[in-house]
Amino acid sequence: MDAILDILNELKPGIDYRTRHDLVDTRELDSLTIITLVSELEDAFDITIPAVEIVPANFNSLEGMWSMVQRLREAGF
Repeated sequence: MDAILDILNELKPGIDYRTRHDLVDTRELDSLTIITLVSELEDAFDITIPAVEIVPANFNSLEGMWSMVQRLREAGF
């Protein structure tokens, strides 16, 4: 999870990602940031994030992102 936190802080510093659960809903993470984030996550974790996974529930919180990454790694994406 720390690797995701590092990526988030690099892309958009100054947000308390550990406590926020509304990152997409409040537009802290906009569509362009999410596209960059998807690319960074794919590179960092050697996964492919299908378009169907790019939904607010997977990006509203650090925990949601970590859960998605773990699920995709286990599924072999």
